[in-house]
Amino acid sequence: MLVIEDLGFSIEGRALFAGATARIPAGHKVGLVGRNGSGKTTLFRLIRGELVPDTGTIRLPSRARIGGVAQEAPAGPASLLDTVLAADTERAALMAEAEGATDPARIAAVQARLTDIDAWSAEGRASAILKGLGFTAEEMLKPCADFSGGWRMRVALAGVLFAAPDLLLLDEPTNYLDLEGALWLESYLARYPHTVIVISHDRGLLNRAVGAILHLEDGRLALYQGGYDTFARTRAEQRAVQAAEAKKQELRRAHLQGFVDRFRAKASKARQAQSRIKMLEKMTPITPPAEAAQHVFSFPAPEELAPPIVALEGVRVGYDGKPVLQRLNLRLDQDDRIALLGRNGEGKSTLSKLLAGKLDPMGGQITRAAKLRVGYFAQHQVDELHLDETPLQHIQRRRPDEAQARLRARLAGFGLFADQAGTEVARLSGGQKARLSLLLATLDAPHLLILDEPTNHLDIESREALVEALTAYPGAVVLVSHDMHLLGLVADRLWLVSGGTVTPWQDDLDAYRRFLLSAPEPAEKPARPKAMRPAPSADLAQLRSEVRKCEQRIEKLEEMRAKLATKLADPALYDEARRNELDTWNRKYAEVMDGIARAEALWMDAAEALESASDTASA
Repeated sequence: MLVIEDLGFSIEGRALFAGATARIPAGHKVGLVGRNGSGKTTLFRLIRGELVPDTGTIRLPSRARIGGVAQEAPAGPASLLDTVLAADTERAALMAEAEGATDPARIAAVQARLTDIDAWSAEGRASAILKGLGFTAEEMLKPCADFSGGWRMRVALAGVLFAAPDLLLLDEPTNYLDLEGALWLESYLARYPHTVIVISHDRGLLNRAVGAILHLEDGRLALYQGGYDTFARTRAEQRAVQAAEAKKQELRRAHLQGFVDRFRAKASKARQAQSRIKMLEKMTPITPPAEAAQHVFSFPAPEELAPPIVALEGVRVGYDGKPVLQRLNLRLDQDDRIALLGRNGEGKSTLSKLLAGKLDPMGGQITRAAKLRVGYFAQHQVDELHLDETPLQHIQRRRPDEAQARLRARLAGFGLFADQAGTEVARLSGGQKARLSLLLATLDAPHLLILDEPTNHLDIESREALVEALTAYPGAVVLVSHDMHLLGLVADRLWLVSGGTVTPWQDDLDAYRRFLLSAPEPAEKPARPKAMRPAPSADLAQLRSEVRKCEQRIEKLEEMRAKLATKLADPALYDEARRNELDTWNRKYAEVMDGIARAEALWMDAAEALESASDTASA
């Protein structure tokens, strides 16, 4: 068990932790969430012993191994496979000793320990992890030095997963993964045999890979059972109650203060006035919940063009005379919202560059609307910003004749307010740099906006704001992202980039997720899952009864959820002395939410069976 007790820690006079307490049982998978700058990464450093707390303690079982991804990616002549194998330092040391040992007793002890830790299957396990993170068998044998920084970070992640520490600390692990790698990691973490704490802004991972959320706010920690969506609903209900209580107290204070102000100097009312002054002094302030910082994106709207805005006929595209994609027959209209799916290396970025006009076709024909403007955002563009310039200087270069007030308004429209507008880019956070790059990509009001991994470094609130902006945007959008929550809310068409071409994916994202986690080869498509079908002689009355039963079950569970939500909204429940009681109610709430999800799935199956039987009967 990881025990954090009354933790206090300050940096440059600013308290990041003040009486923070949490208990994480062994084997639990926990998502650590909180606003940017609240101290999540600092907490990891405190747990690892890299920083010493000002007050309080952090306790782990003796000899517990803590692991995380190093900030520096591995590089050098060692192959990817050897680099991952070396991450298990005990195995590496025993293997080295086994080669030179001469004492029979020691040789036997070493061999016995190698058997205990399953050392002989190590290469297979390491290869499976590397494959899951997107490496081919051929690439696994290449030196780390042959790969870019992002790919080497995947190797570092593979190494810590292979070493299987007792406490695994991961800080935004999906930032350097594509959708396929992120989905594999979700599945791997859900099965990981030890304790995991992961800092992430990926709602999909926080809903599917963890069973609890550890929330860091105002220097304190609170553990909530269930995934992120359950946490978000609980928090919203708590905030509503807290805001209402604060409002009532504000009105009560105003009433008491009004009496004091009117009658303090009046002799006949002096005693009552003094009594109310004491009541005011004893009244414990209820602080209303702080409003979330503004997370905004304001994309300028383009004028409407006649469809199609882009059409491809028999197009081939690639590099150095070698086609990566061919037989491309595609069409884009201005109201399209398209997500590009496909395993790493299949050509998603190549297609993005082709559509953006950054890569010329090798054959075929591309027709573009005469006045078409294209905005293109790729993660590498964040790294190409001028570190010694401010956001205001970046936008001034693009709009030299525009008034500074207008330029500042544009920056504010992307959440870069007065303080950030005049700050050198080198001192901005990753999320603020991403906002600046998105602003520059959309400055000309493009008719087609191509976004390649736009959510890296954006927190959850910013991702939600991006969803809202893209939903309202009157131009076409092409998305490449590992964030399935974003894809699910924005995209209404899916293109599969696979086997050297691009075809529509006729199913939904959930089916694609199942396909990735189960299909041995990317070219194979799974059959669409079949809904429950009734036998030809199925009784319609019986099916209707089943639908009604499902509806009643959902209704009862919803009533239970509402009662539990009311209980969890009680501010008194969050007193330190009632922590165990709070954990119990959070666990009950999570169980009810799981029950609702299962009941709704049964209802959908029953309703579809009834519909199918009705169609058969009427045919």
